[in-house]
Amino acid sequence: MTSDHWRTIKTLPHISLTQLFAADSDRVASFALEQAGIYFDFCKTHLDQAALQAFQTLADDIGLSAKINALLSGEAVNISEGRAAEHCAERGTGKPASVENARALHQRMKSLIEVISSGALGDFTQIIHLGIGGSALGPKMLHQALALGDEKYELAIVSNIDGAALEPVLERFSADKTLLVIASKTFTTAETLLNAQSVLDWMREQGIADPLGQVVALTASPEQAVTWGVDETRILPFSDTVGGRYSLWSSIGFSVALALGHDRFEDLLAGAAAMDAHFQTAPWDRNIPVIAAFADQYYAQVRGCETRAVFAYDERLGLLPDYLQQLEMESNGKSATLDGEPLALHSSPIIWGGVGTDAQHAVFQLLHQGTHLVPVEFLAVIEPGDSLHPAHHQGLLLNCFAQGAALMTGKNSDDCHRNYPGDRPSATLLLEDLDARTLGALLAFYEHRTFVNAALLNINPFDQFGVELGKQMANALSAEDGNRLDASTEILKQRAFAG
Repeated sequence: MTSDHWRTIKTLPHISLTQLFAADSDRVASFALEQAGIYFDFCKTHLDQAALQAFQTLADDIGLSAKINALLSGEAVNISEGRAAEHCAERGTGKPASVENARALHQRMKSLIEVISSGALGDFTQIIHLGIGGSALGPKMLHQALALGDEKYELAIVSNIDGAALEPVLERFSADKTLLVIASKTFTTAETLLNAQSVLDWMREQGIADPLGQVVALTASPEQAVTWGVDETRILPFSDTVGGRYSLWSSIGFSVALALGHDRFEDLLAGAAAMDAHFQTAPWDRNIPVIAAFADQYYAQVRGCETRAVFAYDERLGLLPDYLQQLEMESNGKSATLDGEPLALHSSPIIWGGVGTDAQHAVFQLLHQGTHLVPVEFLAVIEPGDSLHPAHHQGLLLNCFAQGAALMTGKNSDDCHRNYPGDRPSATLLLEDLDARTLGALLAFYEHRTFVNAALLNINPFDQFGVELGKQMANALSAEDGNRLDASTEILKQRAFAG
């Protein structure tokens, strides 16, 4: 029974990191792996061969291999909604019909990009991409990571319903040069459609007679987009079996593919496909997403860690922690198992983080000397993203590596205020270069790691019903039919709208 395996895992001995290194001269060979241009170093985690074996036995017991094959072959793994989770089909792995459909839709996207780039639809130099959640986080993160600064199009991605997010974009953009891209899986997302209506109003005020002629829709509900007024030739569909936070591989990536070039979007898909193949075929002790999930579960279940910190020592990856927050916390922030039973284990950790070296001067005090045990993940890139003196990038990398070493070893002092206990875990992901192919592999790694964590917890990572309740209450508050909530909320509403 899996409960027996979890009891074994929870009683694993607490061996310090320095002891693990002293006892195993081949530790680097066992816990550092390379794939798709990324070097994954798990050596400074508390995983040892005994822990690895215990987790491998658990993985076999729950049928992890079958679960992975079910995901990658397009079976209905999203059981609460009765459908597959086919983001991998977007990069060529899955049910043949789904893979072929994804290729056809990618070709349609490529053709529209070619038409727009030719100037046939207008002399566009600016793009406003409206979406929220996965319809914005993925594209925004991709664009920040991969833009070189010499692109033809200026891209602004707006998600927040707060007018302060959209208004500055409208103030600096020209209506006759702007292509409006509306990204919504259902094409009913209130925040996105309100923002879209405001952009159309702005276009009309600026003298655009037919603003809908400057709109492209990205959606799994094309009929809704047509009803809203978008020309069907400018609607780029994607499959309903592709979840929002997994959708950047689909037509949701259109704005980035247009701004950066479709060939780079294809490289992104190719990098993800390489990680898919590794995930499907590598044995557990060499399978990078699986080992990462083992470490996640070790810290959650054995050490009781409630958070995981992610620090990118590269300004271009500054949005990665935000992206991972949605990917992991929306996927695995659950309290019921696939069997409908209460989850007896800790669910997704709280993901947080920032950019090095800024974070060193903000939060690393807690990481080094605080009472919380926080597993840390470092990301760094060997090739610099700038042309300044090499001292900049060398200093960046040295700081990254030094932080991991310092967290592990600490430093003893008779002065308690200057004592560093050490034995603080970290993993380091070192990328050869931050190009589209490598980034695709990195993001696919995080997706598969999230799936393995869900499998080990016996939960469904592909629904997100917890997102809906707040929306329902917001609708209730805005209704004029006398809906009332608690007294505190009603007073807040009255004070805010008294004028």
